[in-house]
Parts: sequence; structure tokens; C-alpha cells
Amino acid sequence: MENTPVFTNDAIVFGLLMIALGFVFYTSSKKKGFWKKFYSIVPALLMCYLIPAIFNSLGLIDDETSQLYFVASRYLLPAALVLMTLSIDLKAVFNLGPKALIMFFAGTIGIVLGGPLAILVISAISPETVGGVGPDAIWRGLSTIAGSWIGGGANQAAMLEIYEYNPDLYGGMVLVDIVVANLWMAIVLMGIGKNESIDRWLKADNSAIKELKVKVSSYAESVTRIPTLPDFMIMLALAFGAVGIAHWGADGMSGFLLANFDVFNDSKSALSSFSSQFFWMITIATLIGIILSFTKFKSYEGAGASKLGSIFIYILVATIGMKMDLTMVFDNPGLIAIGLVWILIHVIVLIGTAKLIKAPYFFLAVGSQANVGGAASAPVVAAAFHPSLATVGVLLAVFGYVVGTYGAILCTILMQIAAGS
Repeated sequence: MENTPVFTNDAIVFGLLMIALGFVFYTSSKKKGFWKKFYSIVPALLMCYLIPAIFNSLGLIDDETSQLYFVASRYLLPAALVLMTLSIDLKAVFNLGPKALIMFFAGTIGIVLGGPLAILVISAISPETVGGVGPDAIWRGLSTIAGSWIGGGANQAAMLEIYEYNPDLYGGMVLVDIVVANLWMAIVLMGIGKNESIDRWLKADNSAIKELKVKVSSYAESVTRIPTLPDFMIMLALAFGAVGIAHWGADGMSGFLLANFDVFNDSKSALSSFSSQFFWMITIATLIGIILSFTKFKSYEGAGASKLGSIFIYILVATIGMKMDLTMVFDNPGLIAIGLVWILIHVIVLIGTAKLIKAPYFFLAVGSQANVGGAASAPVVAAAFHPSLATVGVLLAVFGYVVGTYGAILCTILMQIAAGS
């Protein structure tokens, strides 16, 4: 019987998360003393993620009994994307060049190759860990992780259907997915604080990213004003009006595709992920933000649109942290070991590619999260560099949905061969 968390009321849980966020921002704003040294090593964003994870690990709160992540990802994330995209210079985003796309596909290749190589490595140490026959075969279960790490939840569900892994054992694969993906995200967030040093080591040219930041910041300064109550109400109207339209459009698109095309109803189809309401919601919200950036509403950046969007993003980060139970690392060490080797290979391919094409850490981090984290965390990581870059995370995450099922099928074929050998 699972332990019931101390706090199950979401009002209390949300209060705890906001206190944690307030604590991080209060301490990280200190200009001297212990906290200045602490945050020079540990990024504030990582603490916003880790403190809720510690609360979860101690049994104070539990993502399973809370709806906060659902609310944050379905309401606050699309609202944040609209507010952060208001000031975007689309031409400057395209001027970032092909490196973002190259790093995304490098991350995908790292996952496709990482699965079978992880099986080969662990089979040499612990053959029973990668065994199983029929529906219990480990490679079948690992196919669901491949779907999740290249695409997202819809691709993960598709892999479960295609390869018919034993549903009773599926929980173990979900555990690996959550633990390893969240550990890697924590490392990525930690790297953001050292991104300039990492860029020097990679010999990366990040001038296009700096140019975009300066352009957006300069524009924000040129229209900066003390925000009034009407300013805040109009920004919230734009944000949540767009959320409403995004949900309406997502419901309509998903319903239309499912009603008119059999291929989208087939969970084994590689196209089934395009019937995902979450996919369409994120896509439509970002599109609305881009459209608004060509109107006079762009000037609301001067009233703090991206700062308001950042608040929503930090709340989302805290709810993502809630999903991480640090004690789970020790629950199934064999499967966790496969996941860790798998993600390590993904990282090696990313670093090798970044070194080769001299890509900045921004592209490495966002390219990785667009695969492993998907549309919920890629914009979070991108926005941590600068709010104006959140759109890049969304655009790359969309590619994840596109290639997710195909990449996962290729990975699974290779894992089946590796398990057989």
C-alpha cells in the first residue's frame, strides 16, 4: 500500500511551492555573503526544481495526488509562451541558423543508438536485467522510453500499443523514464549557470544568440514603462484569451483528425501523436504569440509581459520538480542503470556534435530537452537563457512529435537485435 503524502489539498501544496519559489528568489537576490556564493555554484532555476523534488521525496507532497502539474502545463505554459513570444523577432530567431536543428537531431540519434548500446553494456554485467520473453521482454518495455524521450507521452503510448509490453510491468519503465529524465534535466539546469565557460570549452560561436538577446532587451528598454492595472489586465487577457483559443483549436483539430482519418485513430500509427491535444495546444498558443508580435501588442513587453510569463514558467518548473522522487533511484537499480547508460550515450553524441560544429551550450541543452523533456520542458530550459528564446524550445519540441514514433521504432528494432545477441 502506497504511503499517503502529508498534504493532499492542492491549495496547501501550491502554497508550499510558492513559498519555495519565494525563498529561492529572496535568497538569490542577495548581493553578498553565503547566498551569493551558493547561487554562483547552484543556479536558482535548479533550486526551484529541486526543493519540490525534496518535498516529494520526504512524503510531504505527491504528484500522483495533485492536479497542479496538469494546471501548470495546460494553462500556465501556453499563457507563458504567448507572453514570452510577444516581443520575439522572428527573423532574428531564424538567423540563429541550422545549429539548433542539427543539435536536436544529434540528440535523437543519441537516443536511437543509446538504447541498444545500453542493453549491450548492461547485458555484459547483468544479463538477467535485459532478459524476458514474449510480452515481458525488456526491449519491448524500453521501446516506451524511446517513444517518450524522442517525442512525448503520445509517442510513448504508441510504443506500448505497437510492441504490446506487459502492462503489469509498465510502471517500472515509467519509473526509469521519470527518474533518469529528471536527473538529466537537473544537470542541464546546473549547466546553464556555467554556460559561458562551457561555450569557451566548446569553442562555440554564440554571437547570434547574444545578438537576439540584445535586440529584444533593447526593444524592451525602448518601450519600458511603469505598468498600470489596465496593463496587467490586458496582458492577462491576451495570455489566457489565447489559452482559451488554443484549447478550443486543439479540441477541434484533434476531434477533426480522429473523426475523419482512420490513421490518427490507430495508436500503432506513427501519425497518432498528431491527434494529441497537448501538441496542438502548444503549437496554436505559440502561433498566436508570433502573430501578436507583429501588432501594437508587442509594446506590452515594456510593461513586463515576459516577466509575467516567466512567473508562470517558474511555477511550471516547481510542478515538474514535484514529479521527481529522489528515493526512486534505488527502487530498481538494474533498469535505472540501463536508463543512465542510455542517457550518457545521448549526452556523448550531443557533446561530440557540439564540439564538431562549435554549437553553444544553449543549442545542446534545448536540443536535448526537446527530445527527452518534450514541449513541457524545452521552452523552460530555453527561457532560462532568455525569455525571448522560449519559442526556439517550442519549435524544436514540435520536431520531436514529428520524428518521435519513427525514431522510437528504429531504436526498438536495434534494441531487439541487441537483446537477442
